[in-house]
Amino acid sequence: MGTNLGTKATVIFGVILACVVGLTCFHKGADAKTRFRFPTSLTALKENVGSRINLGLDLRGGMHLILQVQVEDAINVETDQLAERLKTALREQNITYEAVRKTDLTRVQITGIPAEQLQKAREFLTAQYQGAYILGSLGGDQSGYVLEMTPSYQAQIRQDTLRAAMETIRRRVDSLGVAEPTIAEHGGAGEYQILVQLPGVDDPARVKNILQSTALLEIKLVKEGPFTSESEGLAKFGGILPPDGMLLPHLDVCATTVNPNPQWYLVTRSAAVTGRDLRNARSEVNPEMPGAYQVAFSLSRDGAARFGPFTEQNINRPLAVVLDNKIQSVATIQSRIEDSGRITGQFSLQCATDLALVLRSGALPASIKYLEERTVGPSLGADSIRAGFLASVAGLIAVAVFMLFYYRLSGINAILGLALNLVILMAALAYFGATLTLPGIAGVALTIGMAVDTNVLVFERIREELRAGKSIISAIENGFDRAWVAVFDTHVTTIVSALFLFTFGTGPIKGFAVTLTIGLASNLFTGIYLSRAIFEFLVSRRPKMAALSI
Repeated sequence: MGTNLGTKATVIFGVILACVVGLTCFHKGADAKTRFRFPTSLTALKENVGSRINLGLDLRGGMHLILQVQVEDAINVETDQLAERLKTALREQNITYEAVRKTDLTRVQITGIPAEQLQKAREFLTAQYQGAYILGSLGGDQSGYVLEMTPSYQAQIRQDTLRAAMETIRRRVDSLGVAEPTIAEHGGAGEYQILVQLPGVDDPARVKNILQSTALLEIKLVKEGPFTSESEGLAKFGGILPPDGMLLPHLDVCATTVNPNPQWYLVTRSAAVTGRDLRNARSEVNPEMPGAYQVAFSLSRDGAARFGPFTEQNINRPLAVVLDNKIQSVATIQSRIEDSGRITGQFSLQCATDLALVLRSGALPASIKYLEERTVGPSLGADSIRAGFLASVAGLIAVAVFMLFYYRLSGINAILGLALNLVILMAALAYFGATLTLPGIAGVALTIGMAVDTNVLVFERIREELRAGKSIISAIENGFDRAWVAVFDTHVTTIVSALFLFTFGTGPIKGFAVTLTIGLASNLFTGIYLSRAIFEFLVSRRPKMAALSI
């Protein structure tokens, strides 16, 4: 037994050492990187432990948002683009037509195809758009076809739009530096909702502005302007704008108030380059405006290949930098521009930084709508931590008193197991980088109850063996061996339930599942392995023990 007991002691000591080191000897810095740092003072010890335990939204405070992606926007854009692509494709196929126009959200109509080209057009359209669109003939005396988007293709666009929106939001949140954010699908099928939880956020208005901004960058040629008002611009063209032109206001996207009298410019509908051609964007000091900042951007190879010839052909003509259909700056092209540019204006540092962030992370594929918004203050989170801690300590003390009263000195065995169980649980959360939530604290309390249940099963089985006249050594061995099946069964079934909660739950529910699973797994170690080793150690020290205090 001595050799076996020595091995058990080594394992137990190794587990305790690993837990203590994991909790106290590492520190997570402001850059979110964890480094080894031995605590040389009580303050350093508190900082190490505090940085290793990630607190959830309900404990740390922050923002809870439920967003709905307006996926119909993406379908609308798809049919708009289809109409434009069809015009080019039909011309390349030498198919004559009178008009190509979108008739509703999912249909594009082609009219005026000569009778001798109808068959050719049908074959081309069928081959080009089979699977995504259903081809139908126009009724009556009209000569042409209608393309209607299939339900399966609509569903694919909606789902792709949801995933793209989640990815864009995730990139923007990551750029904000929020620790342990939660970004996941929410709601049932067909609701297209996103759950966003941002612990520790202290400026909700700024975060909302960044998340919902589309930041569609376009660089367009200025045809006419400036005009003092939109009506003046329309009057210039007799109330009807040129087909390839559009009137846009000169506004600052970072302004807190809207300028009631902005200047207006007529710009081309088509853009020389767009945000899709961006390679990078960053904020920097504007050398021409003291105290102001600008956004410098660089273009991809393809974007630069188009932008270079475009600027060379339009030297001495004005160019507009457009963000979300608002002109940010107008400048004259003085020379050929290859792969870089800048957006100037009266930008503050935060505004320029946020604008560069949104440009880097890409435009949202569709607009989003806020369905729910909650802000949890740090003080409320601190109260939750305090209440949860007090509840757990009170439960632990009550359990300890009961075990000492009912099982006498053997109750100390159970108390040591409970203490180590909590240490292992917290160390596992630190090692795995898991997030502790308020339901997670409830999981800790439930773990205490399950640990006591394990001790009760084992101790009662040992009592039965002693009443049956077995020796102390035999009673201990039979008590643990025969209680093991019941203990293992209850723990495994509860862990399976927790795994289902983790798989299908979100946010705090996952936190409860994580702490419960880790607590139950560690309880199998402390309630059986550690407890048995303590009993064996006592018997080895007193081989002729007449009675066991249990």
